Amino acid sequence: MPHDITILTENELRAAVRLDLAAVDTVERAFAALASGKVVMPPVLSMAIPDANGEVDVKTAYIPGFESFAIKVSPGFFDNPALGLPSLNGLMVLFSAKTGLVEAVLLDNGYLTDVRTAAAGAVAARHLAPATVTTAGVYGAGVQARLQMQAAHLVRPFRRVLVWARNGAKAAACAADISAALGIEASAIADPADLAAQSQLVVTTTPAEEPIFLADWLHPGLHVTAMGSDQGGKNEIEPRVLVEAGLYVADRVSQCERLGELRAAIAAGLWEGGTPPELGDIVTGARPGRASEAQVTVCDLTGTGAQDTAIASVALAAARAGGAGTVIST
Repeated sequence: MPHDITILTENELRAAVRLDLAAVDTVERAFAALASGKVVMPPVLSMAIPDANGEVDVKTAYIPGFESFAIKVSPGFFDNPALGLPSLNGLMVLFSAKTGLVEAVLLDNGYLTDVRTAAAGAVAARHLAPATVTTAGVYGAGVQARLQMQAAHLVRPFRRVLVWARNGAKAAACAADISAALGIEASAIADPADLAAQSQLVVTTTPAEEPIFLADWLHPGLHVTAMGSDQGGKNEIEPRVLVEAGLYVADRVSQCERLGELRAAIAAGLWEGGTPPELGDIVTGARPGRASEAQVTVCDLTGTGAQDTAIASVALAAARAGGAGTVIST
């Protein structure tokens, strides 16, 4: 019996899925599903390719009630820009949750990952950032630095953005792009401590292996989302930050213990806080979120297969509704 498979290109997927509140809500539902305890999500398969300054992650999850599940392959080769190539690419494959047959191949080159990662940052900001944010700060000057600020602005419409990166020119270019995208003031800043001091919401977006954000920079009312650490060797924020924050939240505790900032805090012998809440627990109200406007909160995002299944399923439905895609029969 012939079987149809839909092939979708990056351009078709960009037209079908945008970084908007609908995307944020989609990812938020994935976090809520994780909190139910019914999602089947194996550990991330993560492989470093040190000779090429590269890495490859494979993520998947089955969410009950979804007609499909996604398997996502996400390479990151960080020397690629010097070759005129993007540092991130990849694809997702959707399988029927009833038959296991391939339903679609999403050749998104990492676009859907970019969207769901930024949307996860917005979910964290929606539930953990102070109610009023006038200045947001971002560490890093890559794609996620831009998208994290765009996503956070959807839920906390701040008036100003500060950007810090090791390369000042890249920080300035990133700030200009953010300003153009959001229509607000954005500027590069030379002192990373000053960025933290002026911000109520901070996002770290780098592949750093040594902390770029220090515990001494914490101040009342600050929220920090750390999303760059998704490999065992990465560490963006000083381990003491997790201990000194009033609330630390993981996207998935088991992943953060192996790949996120929690791993570094445990390795340093500092973490004695037991099992922290997961973001899905905060979303569903099973665990309390921000206790006061003065509380310091931290969210550790390593990226989950549930997010990939959710965004891929929505992307396929939207693309089909718009008549996009090429169908092949096998």
